[in-house]
Amino acid sequence: MEITSIQGDITEQAVDAVVNAANSSLLGGGGVDGAIHRKGGPEILAACRALRASHYGKGLATGQAVATTAGRLPARWVIHTVGPVYAAQDPGRAALLASCYRESLRVADELGARTVAMPAVSTGVYGWPADDAARIALRTVREVALGTGSRVAEVRFVLFGADAFGVFESVRLELGL
Repeated sequence: MEITSIQGDITEQAVDAVVNAANSSLLGGGGVDGAIHRKGGPEILAACRALRASHYGKGLATGQAVATTAGRLPARWVIHTVGPVYAAQDPGRAALLASCYRESLRVADELGARTVAMPAVSTGVYGWPADDAARIALRTVREVALGTGSRVAEVRFVLFGADAFGVFESVRLELGL
């Protein structure tokens, strides 16, 4: 599995699956979630409402992932995952953040996705420090690549700003990815 990072807009990535840093309601929000819902159009919201009406009546749990259509995005699917809110006094939250990436790749494999674009989950309004989030994200994706026989050929971390990109790229190179 090739693991890369780029600075850009995740809604413009021509990949099989885009990972959405969703909120538990699955009904849109701010940041990456809002951008994906706006650009993807009403098809994504309709699919999320259908999920809420069936299996996810109380919303999607933190650390889990589920897929919908990508609507008008240049991707086939959106994989929604709910990241944890950062809490320095609760180190168990890191396992939930790692689960977001692990579960997103599991769903990607179930879909047959070969290329996946991922954001920096939980680093926006959920307050996770970018350097710690980058280490968790990159290590988890590497572990999945080495351990589960994932069929995903490329994971592309798409970071919106220069600062976030710089942090992820620095950690990626430090980890030898």
